[in-house]
Amino acid sequence: MSIELNQVLIAPVVSEKSYAEIENGKYSFRVHADAHKTQVRQAVEQAFNVKVDAVNIIQVRPKPKRRGLIKGTRPGWKKAVVKLKPGQEIEIFQAPNL
Repeated sequence: MSIELNQVLIAPVVSEKSYAEIENGKYSFRVHADAHKTQVRQAVEQAFNVKVDAVNIIQVRPKPKRRGLIKGTRPGWKKAVVKLKPGQEIEIFQAPNL
């Protein structure tokens, strides 16, 4: 099954840890469950017009949750940490100058 490049990136990961890594040139994205490193690299380069240095893929495990007596599980998902080449950055992650 092949995935179109516009379907690979789902959303950026918004957390304190992911925003701290931006200073090191690393950006985190939620990606399609069937996506692999090459597809993530091509999707980021095409979408943001930057050069990618490295891609790491992490399988986020499902978490058990409960609400009262009802037990359930949050679904797992796939995360990609993309390191850009030096001097490259993605503008949408930068804070506005106030």
